[in-house]
Amino acid sequence: MSETRAEIRLPSKVLRDDIAFFTSVLGMRMDMIYPADDPQVAVFSGHGLRLRLETGAREPAGTVRILTDAPDAFADGACVLHAPNGTRIEIDLLTPPLVMPDTAHSFVVRRLADQAPWVIGRAGMHYRDLIPDRLGGSIIASHIRIPDGGPVPDTVHYHTVGFQLIFCYRGWVDLVYEDQGEPFRLEAGCCVIQPPEIRHRVLFASDNIEVIEIGVPAEHITTIDHDMVLPNGPAKPDRRFQGQRFVHHKVDQAKWAPFRIAGFEARDTGISAGTNGVAGVQVARRASGPAGWSTHDSDILFTFVMEGALTLEGAGHAPVLLAPGDAFVVPPGMAVRYAEPSDDLELLEVSLPGVFATHAVAE
Repeated sequence: MSETRAEIRLPSKVLRDDIAFFTSVLGMRMDMIYPADDPQVAVFSGHGLRLRLETGAREPAGTVRILTDAPDAFADGACVLHAPNGTRIEIDLLTPPLVMPDTAHSFVVRRLADQAPWVIGRAGMHYRDLIPDRLGGSIIASHIRIPDGGPVPDTVHYHTVGFQLIFCYRGWVDLVYEDQGEPFRLEAGCCVIQPPEIRHRVLFASDNIEVIEIGVPAEHITTIDHDMVLPNGPAKPDRRFQGQRFVHHKVDQAKWAPFRIAGFEARDTGISAGTNGVAGVQVARRASGPAGWSTHDSDILFTFVMEGALTLEGAGHAPVLLAPGDAFVVPPGMAVRYAEPSDDLELLEVSLPGVFATHAVAE
């Protein structure tokens, strides 16, 4: 069987100095050196990297990043070093901690009619940003579509997140998740949460599928898992991923109850319980009675208009007529009213945390 290797070439000024640095300081292994009487090339391997140092090479010295779970014990705790050949060495955490930025509260309205651009993202999917300022980096909300159905060129991967929701808005998509059994179809009106670092893969999508994806924080890392094959065995529905349980909410099993705002009812997805209160997801629709003014004390309260129409009235802001595809964020303490709701109005509401208070405000 043939063998193939790759190596990165770096310049060297004085090879013997580089040999001492890359072996003694960085703990790499020297695999090759030549010619014997006047060495000009040395090859080192270690930390998943193969380097070829060559005297007189014309490449820039570059930067080598070494990631370790014990940076204080590596290279005497140095964060940055410079090799004799000029290469910058950066030592960093192998798995950096998830940083949750403080929420920069603001009143946000994003209308589909304003024709915000769609951009092509991972696996060829089209993305539309629903919270342009991302509330200071605390959340990202994306309207995602795949115009042409069929197999999705996805790989097994996971996200380093605090919370992530996939809500199927139109069409359907076939998914498979770590420890959740065989692949299944996520239908329109249904949703799942992807607990932190659960491995998963998108398999197949209907034509013109659309989903709403919520991620906290806004910037989070997606990592490809080249080793795991899904499905990976019998389902383990009670497994916790960093304290959160996988939840698949099915619209045909939903139970409706009064919503937090008078004049509406809602189906709870069970996501607040599944995340231990990290986040909550409800679908609200028009019921009966007047829609009054109210405030809330949730840190983040995001709403997407799925069907119907309403006029969003916010204290200090001009009323805005909203239609399907529109989204808004109401900051805590701001009085709003969902005025003139149509009979077919349906809203997707996502809150962080999952449980919060709503207070009616006298007109």
